[in-house]
Amino acid sequence: MSYKLFQKILLALLLLISATSCGYYFGRRGFEVEYDRKKSIPITVTRRQMVAPVGETTVAFDEFWKVWDILNTKYLLRPLDGQKMVYGAIKGLTNSLGDPYTSFLEPVENASFASALNGQYEGIGAELGKDDNDVIIVVSPLEGSPAQLVGIRPKDKILKIDGENALGLSLSEAVAKIRGPKNTTVTLNILRGEPSASNQPFDVAIVRRQIVIKSVEWQDKGQGIAYIKVSTFGENTNGDWDKVVAEIVRVMPNLKSLILDVRNNPGGYLNGSVYLASEFLDKGPVVYQEDANGAQISLDVMRKGLLTKYPVVVLINGGSASASEILAGALRDRQGAKLVGETSFGKGTIQDSEDFEDGASVHVTIAKWLTPNKTWVHKVGLTPDYEIKNDENDITKDAQLEKAIEIAESKF
Repeated sequence: MSYKLFQKILLALLLLISATSCGYYFGRRGFEVEYDRKKSIPITVTRRQMVAPVGETTVAFDEFWKVWDILNTKYLLRPLDGQKMVYGAIKGLTNSLGDPYTSFLEPVENASFASALNGQYEGIGAELGKDDNDVIIVVSPLEGSPAQLVGIRPKDKILKIDGENALGLSLSEAVAKIRGPKNTTVTLNILRGEPSASNQPFDVAIVRRQIVIKSVEWQDKGQGIAYIKVSTFGENTNGDWDKVVAEIVRVMPNLKSLILDVRNNPGGYLNGSVYLASEFLDKGPVVYQEDANGAQISLDVMRKGLLTKYPVVVLINGGSASASEILAGALRDRQGAKLVGETSFGKGTIQDSEDFEDGASVHVTIAKWLTPNKTWVHKVGLTPDYEIKNDENDITKDAQLEKAIEIAESKF
């Protein structure tokens, strides 16, 4: 598979749609809507035969046009915003799939999404997802973020945002409501675990701030142990990783083992996980990609790594998702790495994204991924070899890291 192609693939959030300055084109043979941007009302509509979804012979698309015409001719409040109507219709289309990772992002939302992958934005510093009941949940609070500092945890359910019901919101809508200018406050109503008489939702006020994600950091832990923390797989991660590895090799001639920390790392670019895994593996598959027909392709080691001869311990927890799980799973299956911490999040699907001329984008789940041993972790996660829980009431002690150091010292 071309790495130039899969560089676009994201593990976070297709609908064949493109936007132009004068109209919107749905499907390869769908329909066009042109509207006067000054008046913001539709002026011409060209209807075309819709292509039915795979597995269906027909699709009753006339109802869409009937509703469009009714709104256009009868709705009380004028003028109508044709662009808003089109965006809303597209979001309804992606939301109908029931997949929180397949979504349409309006230009402002897409810019916000891109800024997060670039490692800088204003907000609370948390990756969001959805559970099986379509409830917004926290995938992971970023290390040192406002969300983490107030005690937000992976799998926390967000029921309300500033007093407004969050049920039924898409991920992009929830993110748009939670993000905001630095030094402003957002209040989240949180449910932790299952509701009961003794476990009720509670409010958490979080002050937004500028989030700057340093994707890769490292420390010399002594005894020839290098500790590397990877916070995200974004635009700059591969370059940051190369700098860190080069420095470790240069200043630690006594290097004996490594600890790789992907706790609370929600993922990001797929190629980032393959790039980092290639540092530790000589050759062969890092991850398998399986499409809707069951066809599999392997994404293999893509370069000569500098750390192939060292044992590795990987730290994971419930906030380790997607690309983090790919990396941890590959090192476990192929390199014999030991996993320490808590069961990972369990996001085993791959998304492709496509940007449009007006700045919007669409993200669609195109495949699932499997570890080198053909394990699918979706909604299950990776189980650690050594399950260790940190004391939530004592943030000065990191029992998981202490265990990882102990294992690294033994060199297995």
